Amino acid sequence: MNDGVALLAARSLRAHRRAWTAVFAAVALVSALLGALALTAGSLGLAHARVERYAAAPVVVTGDQEARFTATPWGGEPQTASAGLTERVRVPAAAADALRALPGVRAVVPDDVFRVREHTGRPWDAARLGGLRLTAGRAPAAPGETVAGGAPDRLGRLVAGYRVVGVADGPRALYFGAADARRLAGHPGTHDALGVLGEPGVPVDTLHARVRHALDTAPGTGGKGLRALTGDGRGAAEDLRALPARDGLLQLLAAVAGTVVLVTVLVLTSLVAQALAERAPERALLHAVGAAPRQIRAAVGREVTRVAGTAALLGALGAVPAFLLLRSTLAIRGALPPALELPAPPWLYAALLVTAGLTLGLARLVVPLATSDGRRAGRAGRHSGAGRRGAGLVMLVLGAGAAGTATLQSGEAAGAAAGAATVTLVAGCALLGPWIAAAAMRVAGPVLRRSGGAAGHLVAAGTAARSRALGAALTPVVLVTAFAGVQLAAGSTADREAAAQARAATVAGHELVPRAGDAPTTAELRRLPGVTSATGVLRSTVVLAGTEAGSPRLDRLPVLGVDPEGLAGTLDPGVVAGDLAGLARPGTVAVGADRADALGVRPGSTVELRMGDGTPRRLTVVAVYARSLALGEFLFPRDGLAPHMTDPVPARVLLAGPGAARVPGARPAAGPERVEADEAAAGAVLSVAAVAAIGVLTVLSVLSTLRLLAAGRRAELALLAQVGASRRQLRSTLLLEAGFLAGTGLLLGAVVAALPLAAFAWALTGGPPYLPPAQAALIAGTVLVTTYAGVLGGAGRGAAAGPVRR
Repeated sequence: MNDGVALLAARSLRAHRRAWTAVFAAVALVSALLGALALTAGSLGLAHARVERYAAAPVVVTGDQEARFTATPWGGEPQTASAGLTERVRVPAAAADALRALPGVRAVVPDDVFRVREHTGRPWDAARLGGLRLTAGRAPAAPGETVAGGAPDRLGRLVAGYRVVGVADGPRALYFGAADARRLAGHPGTHDALGVLGEPGVPVDTLHARVRHALDTAPGTGGKGLRALTGDGRGAAEDLRALPARDGLLQLLAAVAGTVVLVTVLVLTSLVAQALAERAPERALLHAVGAAPRQIRAAVGREVTRVAGTAALLGALGAVPAFLLLRSTLAIRGALPPALELPAPPWLYAALLVTAGLTLGLARLVVPLATSDGRRAGRAGRHSGAGRRGAGLVMLVLGAGAAGTATLQSGEAAGAAAGAATVTLVAGCALLGPWIAAAAMRVAGPVLRRSGGAAGHLVAAGTAARSRALGAALTPVVLVTAFAGVQLAAGSTADREAAAQARAATVAGHELVPRAGDAPTTAELRRLPGVTSATGVLRSTVVLAGTEAGSPRLDRLPVLGVDPEGLAGTLDPGVVAGDLAGLARPGTVAVGADRADALGVRPGSTVELRMGDGTPRRLTVVAVYARSLALGEFLFPRDGLAPHMTDPVPARVLLAGPGAARVPGARPAAGPERVEADEAAAGAVLSVAAVAAIGVLTVLSVLSTLRLLAAGRRAELALLAQVGASRRQLRSTLLLEAGFLAGTGLLLGAVVAALPLAAFAWALTGGPPYLPPAQAALIAGTVLVTTYAGVLGGAGRGAAAGPVRR
């Protein structure tokens, strides 16, 4: 039997190469896309912050920059979720004394990084942790002296109020004596990090083990709350946002890959089914001469394996330039922190074999789905149609339910529910394609017959007779319209609403960008003539713990800190309950309306948060405000947020009043105040990449499906030509049919997209969704061009030339 199956597969593959061309192209594209995502994910998994400041220190001691939360899923074992902290967790100064006594330790060097006006400041002693050397002058020996690093400053020059007594190589910074550095750092009793230098000949592993043991056992060192870093891990002590950004990007990549897999199953199923549908007479003949259904399925499986195997390997090669392009795009668009290094060692490219195998597995998976209508449909007849119709209706109901769920969610949860609704609704439309095509023609048929002449009558009659084939052609059109519409409109809706909220919230006309060390306080600014109000704006993050289906979840959210006394006339969050004046009291917070609904809190309630440095706080809610898309989920008083920030200098000070323009250093407000999550730029890049890649995949499916359908009608069109139909009439028939397919597909895709989008927009903004006209025109134009190219390219040349052999 195996020999017969192999012979059938080999003969069929040679005879129907054109039918498998689209499957080959689709599998190659999917393999390239999944390979690029896998390489990006693998590179991110190996990514680390660049090691510069601590390059000469074999071991670096820093605070634990992760928050953790443990919960027990329903019926499972306890699980722990973690999230990176973006504010510095500092090291007790006592830890340095404990480490200096260890055998093999030559020196323990404390380090602090702080701002001195527009400059970065550090202790001069910490310069040796990065291997810096003086190139001119001497080290600072008295208060008021500094060494300028990485700059051609002249000796004796005043910089930021300090006299330059030395020049060093390395990064641009100012280096101070110990006393000045402690004062400027502003957190006595703690340090940003400790660099541990070993005696010559002491291995790094030995030194690390001794440091770790001392931290765990010595009193007053912070114990388990400290980490000892070596190798590339030392970079985490230099750039606090690099690893959290990496983790967020990995989550986004996983979501994109999941969407690609779902769309791939739908597209490949349609392509394989259409390729087999063109050979229905051949399959019927094989059944008639005694071939078993499993033999035919096995032969089809072998054909798919040969086509998809070669295509998957070719796509894997194409994944390399796609990966390099994606990585460079993420860097150019600011989606990656500048200090994050993404290595790509040679062994990482072995992942392409895994993604090629996964793509081949997906192609083989769709074979039973694509061949399920063959023998079973012949035996079951109406029962098979009834089952398909029932399954399609169930999918539509589930999709509508998922869209309804989106209206009850907020933020990411609403977006996830809308995405699930889109995929489910498209699957339902795929199952109901024949009935949808027939119903659409019942509506459009009379119009075509009245206004289309003979061509209109031919289209109406042909569509009624070939509703099943046209239903298969509608599926990819609906998919590309709905998917692109949802992906683009969801981002545009959120961005448009956030921009509108930011414009409404920022009522100050001027701003002042303060410099550390010499900036006037907001209270001093409010006492200036003509200044009626002033508030500093601090930008930080908090971590919110919760559960999802019982599993632990930690969300890192951007937040603002403000001066409550200076909000009037500068910043209007749109209070809907409570009073922002309550922020003047310690231990208080204001909450965005959507988040308040999700948490079930109101003024007077309490919320539990972990600040940016991991400190747990239980805060009293004093107000609920509407403009959370622009100003973040939580609004803090400045004095409540600043102690938990690495650099508590305001990003800017908003000024109001007729005299605001006369404040030294003031300028017109550069733009409205708006917070954005660290992953926003990466999400935008990946969303566009996913829409482009999946758009190409589905366009390929539309084009190939229509060309196969049209090619199968060449004999029919040639017969019409022989009985008197002119070439013009035949082309008019094809144009009308393409217009019917494109119009029906666009309309159905728009309806499918509109339901989850309306639910998402209502949950997020309380209004309708928004899709920029240019993007809507691009989607419609792509569908129209692809549909006409598929219909005319597949049958146009044979329409007036007689039967064409395939």
